[in-house]
Amino acid sequence: MEFAVGTVLDGKVKTITSYGAFIQLPENRTGMVHISEVSASFVSDIRKHLTEGQTVRVKIIGVDEAGKIKLSMKRAQEKQPAPSAPKEKAPLSFEEKLKQFMSESDSKLSGSRQYEHITKSRKR
Repeated sequence: MEFAVGTVLDGKVKTITSYGAFIQLPENRTGMVHISEVSASFVSDIRKHLTEGQTVRVKIIGVDEAGKIKLSMKRAQEKQPAPSAPKEKAPLSFEEKLKQFMSESDSKLSGSRQYEHITKSRKR
């Protein structure tokens, strides 16, 4: 099996350290997931996210000259499909736009009048 960048694999957590976890991969190879690549959210204690012997999905993000395999769990997570775009509405007519503008304007004016009333009563 070729361990190329971009390949997604399943592996078992072999060892956990303060800076990352070593993952047992197929063909008796080992790779490391740095603590910053465990989750999309901040990870202060890797042991809260992983346990030894746990099976995890990882993505190969690098292989150096010495053959060390750099892995990422957060990049291996399948992207959630984007919610379908809302159906486009027909363009508003001039009257509809004017009605919307007047409604927003009235609400802004009433809010400013309330604020003006409060500030005047405080000055007295």
